[in-house]
Amino acid sequence: MPPFRWNTARVQGFTDIRAGGWVARLPAGWRPYALLARFDRPIGSWLLFLPGLWAFALAAPGWAEGLRLTLLFGIGAVAMRGAGCVVNDLWDRDLDRRVERTRGRPLASGAVSPRPALVFIAALCLVGLLVLVQLPRAAILLGFASVLPIVLYPLAKRVTNWPQAMLGLTFSWAAPTGMAAATGTLGPEAVALWAAAFFWVLGYDTVYAHQDREDDARIGIGSTALFWGANTKPFLLACYAAMLALLGLAGWLAGLSALFWPALLLPAALLVRQAAALDIDDPAGCLRLFRSNREAGLAVALAFLAGRL
Repeated sequence: MPPFRWNTARVQGFTDIRAGGWVARLPAGWRPYALLARFDRPIGSWLLFLPGLWAFALAAPGWAEGLRLTLLFGIGAVAMRGAGCVVNDLWDRDLDRRVERTRGRPLASGAVSPRPALVFIAALCLVGLLVLVQLPRAAILLGFASVLPIVLYPLAKRVTNWPQAMLGLTFSWAAPTGMAAATGTLGPEAVALWAAAFFWVLGYDTVYAHQDREDDARIGIGSTALFWGANTKPFLLACYAAMLALLGLAGWLAGLSALFWPALLLPAALLVRQAAALDIDDPAGCLRLFRSNREAGLAVALAFLAGRL
């Protein structure tokens, strides 16, 4: 593996690899792997984890079990998001060299070669497996099934304009898995929660994809950002409206109290504000709006908790 060197001129200003920060204090041999798994950018782990948190807030049998599952899914989300990033970068390393934002990534830049990256994936998946085997059988089966969309997501952008839909399947998977972990089964409220998470991911990842819209068009890969273009804002509103309607359906099916409905207004307001502020020609603004979904997702969990009072 080539030695990893910090090149501030290269990594600042036009890629999503940032110099400095806590990663710079790691041993030199660890740094490219931390960057490869995006450990320095936890928003992806948050977004993978939050649909699981919704499930626990909606259906965990008690506070102690809810906290145990939250801890397990938090560890699993960090590990499996990291594994997904490595899989994605292995698929995309040649494309990443041609995209301004991603050409500094460890596999694209040569700081990590494919063989040690595969070993790293195995280590991250082992952590995920150790989490998974502590869950009920239904959740374990769902966890194993999640591997397929994780592997296929990088292919989707090569064959369709809707890779964000494949990511929606991947990042929403914690919702049914979390419901199965909390209840041991999948009821209709689990399906509604899963669908709500799917539309949420479809919306926010379209916002994220606008950062690379011009590069994607130049190298010939698809995205919903390219597909919808100037019509992204109404598409985003439609995604978030579907999400909120399905969250309401999940709460109703679960028999939540009347407190759930006013509490749901907070995530609704955050999502509407996000859509209103969207400027598809401002990549930095798109990234800020994408990151704001952590707060929106936490607000959803609070609404479910309020409904259980």
